[in-house]
Amino acid sequence: MSGIAGWVDYERDLSRAQATVRAMSATMANRGPDAEGIWTSPRAAIGHRRLALVELDGGRQPYVVEADGQVLAVVALDGDVYNAPALRAELESHGHRFRSRGDAEVVAYAYLQWGAGLAEKLEGGYAFAVWDVRREELLLVRDRLGNKPMFYYPTPRGVLFASERKAILDHPQAEAVVDADGLREILSYAGTPGHGVFKGMYQVRAGHVVRVTRSGHREERYWALEAQPHTDDLDTTVATVRELLEQSVGGQLTADVPLGMMLSGGLDSSGVTALAARALKERGEGPLHTFTVSFGSVEEFTPDEVWGSSDAPYVKELVDGIGAEHTDIVLDTADLLDPIVAANALRAKDVPSPLGNMNTSLYVLCRAVQEHTPLALLGDAADGVFGGTMWMSMPPLIEAQTFPWIAMAHWGGGKHGMGTDLIEAGLLERLDMRGYTSGRYREAMDRVPLLPGETGQEKRMREMWYLNVTNWLETLIPHSESIAGSVGLALRLPYCDHRLVQYVYSAPWAQKSFDGREKSLLRAAVKDVLPPSIVDRKKSPYPVTQDSAYAKALCDQLLTLTEDRDAPIAGLVDVTAAKAFAAEPDSLVSGPRAWVARTHVEMLFQLNMWLDQYRVRVDL
Repeated sequence: MSGIAGWVDYERDLSRAQATVRAMSATMANRGPDAEGIWTSPRAAIGHRRLALVELDGGRQPYVVEADGQVLAVVALDGDVYNAPALRAELESHGHRFRSRGDAEVVAYAYLQWGAGLAEKLEGGYAFAVWDVRREELLLVRDRLGNKPMFYYPTPRGVLFASERKAILDHPQAEAVVDADGLREILSYAGTPGHGVFKGMYQVRAGHVVRVTRSGHREERYWALEAQPHTDDLDTTVATVRELLEQSVGGQLTADVPLGMMLSGGLDSSGVTALAARALKERGEGPLHTFTVSFGSVEEFTPDEVWGSSDAPYVKELVDGIGAEHTDIVLDTADLLDPIVAANALRAKDVPSPLGNMNTSLYVLCRAVQEHTPLALLGDAADGVFGGTMWMSMPPLIEAQTFPWIAMAHWGGGKHGMGTDLIEAGLLERLDMRGYTSGRYREAMDRVPLLPGETGQEKRMREMWYLNVTNWLETLIPHSESIAGSVGLALRLPYCDHRLVQYVYSAPWAQKSFDGREKSLLRAAVKDVLPPSIVDRKKSPYPVTQDSAYAKALCDQLLTLTEDRDAPIAGLVDVTAAKAFAAEPDSLVSGPRAWVARTHVEMLFQLNMWLDQYRVRVDL
């Protein structure tokens, strides 16, 4: 993991722009605490902050390719190219000679060999920038599933670009302005591909390349999901899923630092953990270090409609079985209410979200994991890839003609969606949130690849699957990636392997649900490496606190906020609704309605901090 920042200007001489680019990259120092590199030229200036995972003493970036004393291209890479060894061998056959084991060097020579076509050659989780000195052209590339971020901000004479929004906003030419469209994107949680939230800012879409030249910029797609005929029978499909998952896990274990695993005791993280432990044992390496977050003891856990069982017993059974070195990270209400932790979590993500204590608890977890290792595998995205999201098993949410997570918020008692019920009614009306969400949903539906003649349930479930691995992942992956990055922890996501995602996407609904439960194919593919208790465990989402003291503290803070006339969010709050929420703290303790209710309260806190920290100007 690393942080990239850069500036291209076709009229201004950037040879002495080191200070500006260094300031941009300094905003991401936690993403790359091990090294800093700056490269400048008349037309381009590029900064890089490095977290060393491979070749700890080398691999510095930006990586510069020279021939006959002339610079040909400059590369800045964030993330990992998992097929780098194979590409290195292929490039050597073309006459290229390597000086390091770093992935950035592979990307550099791949560009010299194949130009922008290199994107189709690479496999992994990455984002990178290539400046072609001869052509004065910039390429910004993001991997197929969007494991790593890359933002850009066109200017009248070029472009600003960076791994995080904050780095761009640190440049004098960028403004922290959010217009109505940006505010709609925040409040809708639509996960619109390419949306940068701040006015004038964009994100490189997953599976795309952005070319910047003197004449402007254009975006080109190099990969997308396809609806392919699936001819494998069920046994072959399960075996293929297992093979692809083993390949993905095995390819992500390479590092020169200790490797950790964030484990919940559920099917997703347990499956990856078991396969990783087996692969390390076969290589004569290990043991694997696992980490689990919890709120209090097992005795304090109360099952409800969403969280049916405590993680702890399942975690213990697995780590005992594979011989992992395990660390339990126990959080309390004070951790979640710490204003410094909350501010740091928001700063990590750059934009507010309705996830509240999920932000702060993940921040504390990642901070604790980083004390042991700078690299961890995560089971995120399995719900999307294999159909384990709650809405995939609820007919009303499947049938709703909107994003299912928005429909889920309505099902949980939300009037306007997730995190919006305490926003002033007049503002919501002006923003037309329902219209915005409907429009973004229709755009997503228009992109869904279908087989000829596909109708009925098969068509609808494919549409839901597509939303899971596009718009939903655009909210899910940045949630964990940015928070982990803010404490110097790199995450790898084995379920975000494009070959695995494509194969599962093509499988028919009958195979995806053959055992009548969620994630049928994943369960069958890993059942031999897991205890039966985990294989049979009912899905339980990422844990949240059930402490009534936390709910009471939220309500007290909410009242204080509504009474503060100088608060940045003053005038944007429905004070009557907020006071009604604050009068019923018990409604925020447990269950799906409590989870939805918390999103409304915590979104206000997030917006208030954001407007203050980033000095955001709201332009409606």
